[in-house]
Amino acid sequence: MGDQDMDPRQPAQHQDRQPGRQDAMRPEPESIRDSYRGSDRLAGKVALVTGGDSGIGRSVALHFAREGAKLAIGYLEETDDARDTVRMVEEEGPDCMAVAGDVGDAAFCKRFVADVLERFGALDILVNNAAEQHTVDKPEELTPEQVERTFRTNIFACIHMATAAIPHLGEGGCIINTGSVTGARGHEKLIDYASTKGAIHALTFSLAQALADRGIRVNAVAPGPVWTPLIPASFSAREVEEFGSSTLLKRPGQPSELGPAYVFLASEEASFITGQILHINGGGYIGA
Repeated sequence: MGDQDMDPRQPAQHQDRQPGRQDAMRPEPESIRDSYRGSDRLAGKVALVTGGDSGIGRSVALHFAREGAKLAIGYLEETDDARDTVRMVEEEGPDCMAVAGDVGDAAFCKRFVADVLERFGALDILVNNAAEQHTVDKPEELTPEQVERTFRTNIFACIHMATAAIPHLGEGGCIINTGSVTGARGHEKLIDYASTKGAIHALTFSLAQALADRGIRVNAVAPGPVWTPLIPASFSAREVEEFGSSTLLKRPGQPSELGPAYVFLASEEASFITGQILHINGGGYIGA
């Protein structure tokens, strides 16, 4: 798919439950381009990707698989999407396992890492990608329950997964967090979400400093508007139709345009990169 093939508008649509289902989206997001050629950059590696059933997480899993990595994907309850991702990863060649659970629960995060070690015997790459977001028209509409839930899923989970994984990563391991342009610039309707993403950026800087002596690199990718299930599950049908039109490129990104960045940060080519935020946002972003 080239830029000329990308319609800047999506059909109006809405999903009622977070984090949304990819198989219900029209058009479905593009996870990986046929033109992407793997070159064994991650051969022999084991990667764990939270929120790996769809959207950016699925794209990361497929790109990692095409580069030779074995995959473990986490998901909340989107069984059909997760099953599709496992199938697509295994069509690339590497083994793949899927584990359902809430990454906001520290005990689950420990079990998830333990399951990966039992299945594959190692863990080299952690991708903290799972997230949820909820819009509010006014700040006073934020409820304590929503704020706590958003923080638990988006930032607490990154800390829980990191603390569970770090003892097993070893020298040469890496952590890649999914931040957001909203973490750098804010968002008037995604107040708690943007706050968690800013916290993820700070966590990335802090872990990079704490783990440098162990040879573990920590970086983040900060996407702009990307066509994922989280979008129709967060915004109204009318807002979805205009989603991404405020970027310089006048369209949202596709997950396939994010996956290669995670490959780069996980590969030897990025061996001198840590504590960095890689912004991929269509050249700028204001609003939804």
